[in-house]
Amino acid sequence: MTLTRPLDRRTFLRASGVALGLPLLESMAPALARAAAVEAPRRLVTVCSTLGLYSSSWFPRTAGAGYEATEYLRLIDEHRSRYTLFSGFSHEEQSGRQPHNSEITWLTAARRPGLDGFRNTVSLDQAAADHLGYVTRFPSVVLGTLSPQSQSFTASGAMVPAETSPANLFKKLFLQGTPEEVEREAQSLNDGGSILDRLKSQTATLRRRVSAADQRKLDAYFDAVRAAEQELTEVQAWLDRPKPAVDEEPPTDIPDPADLIGRIRLQLRMIPLIIETDSSRVVSMMIHDHGAVPQVQGVSVDQHNLSHHGQDETKIAQLKRVETEIVRAFGDLLTDLQARGDAGGSLLDKTAVLFGSNLGNANAHTPVDLPILLAGGGFAHGQHIVHEGEHNAPLCNLFVTLLQGMGVETDAFGQSTGTLTWS
Repeated sequence: MTLTRPLDRRTFLRASGVALGLPLLESMAPALARAAAVEAPRRLVTVCSTLGLYSSSWFPRTAGAGYEATEYLRLIDEHRSRYTLFSGFSHEEQSGRQPHNSEITWLTAARRPGLDGFRNTVSLDQAAADHLGYVTRFPSVVLGTLSPQSQSFTASGAMVPAETSPANLFKKLFLQGTPEEVEREAQSLNDGGSILDRLKSQTATLRRRVSAADQRKLDAYFDAVRAAEQELTEVQAWLDRPKPAVDEEPPTDIPDPADLIGRIRLQLRMIPLIIETDSSRVVSMMIHDHGAVPQVQGVSVDQHNLSHHGQDETKIAQLKRVETEIVRAFGDLLTDLQARGDAGGSLLDKTAVLFGSNLGNANAHTPVDLPILLAGGGFAHGQHIVHEGEHNAPLCNLFVTLLQGMGVETDAFGQSTGTLTWS
């Protein structure tokens, strides 16, 4: 047997200043284990359409694997064996100060959003990203259609602003800066130095002057500063590594807010590139545009007003035209992920893709019986799982299962009462 040094996972082909990132190859496994399959990393993608989906066009009438595809599901029926539908799931106590406040808690399940004293909690995607850390250049990528709104929140309850420009995102991910630009970025990180070391005597004096409770608060604050400094060090380590080159033309942003579907498609098109180049393993996207009339044939009213159709058949028909295009765009994302090879399978095989909404009935702002679909990720698929009963089942039970699939050692998240398993 001839032993050769295995390729590093981050091997690049270089010529004349160009760095070409390689996909995951069998030769990147240890030399003595090349006969074994290479294990692709687990990934998580979440996509939320915040104005719901017209129920009768989405939910099948029967449970199990033999359900008849509805109007919307027929658009993605080619992937039927690769996704699971869920009915009867939600978060409790989601009525907030504003009718649409449940948008900010779809991934967190924090109760009573927007009311006095409300503080959001960590979102599903950020919990996964916190676990993974800087194994990739970006622990998570947060996308959206209305800046800076997102559904991603840190453990302290701060919103992570969404990137709404595919052109800017492409630049961050794949365009290598000049040596001078990289040096400036590195220097900007270095300039911070160790803040606490320079303030050591002042912090010691301050601690002596405050109560024990305040000392604990200060200690927690200083720990957070230390963590931030450590994070900057991890960020800097990535500055010296060339970004992956991709055989894709940089996207051109669509400035017209009325071209909602075009902007959604541009953002969704970026996700397979992010995953395939291992730039990040956690991606979230929020589809959030209430005010513009979408450029969809036969539509003359903005989506928000259409969602409050009041059973008006004309409005419902227009609403379904818009939602049809959203579901079709999501289906194209699944097709793209399935078409790209990844360690003996496809990107979709190891990428859990959660799609749905924070509203079960946008006409009445009802945040129950949410439309939820999970595709890929190595789960058993091809059926419609229905929770029957007076109360919805906790959607967070599915979130726990997703986090465990990402390697997070946890048995609880948000309002969970356990895990969600099916076969």
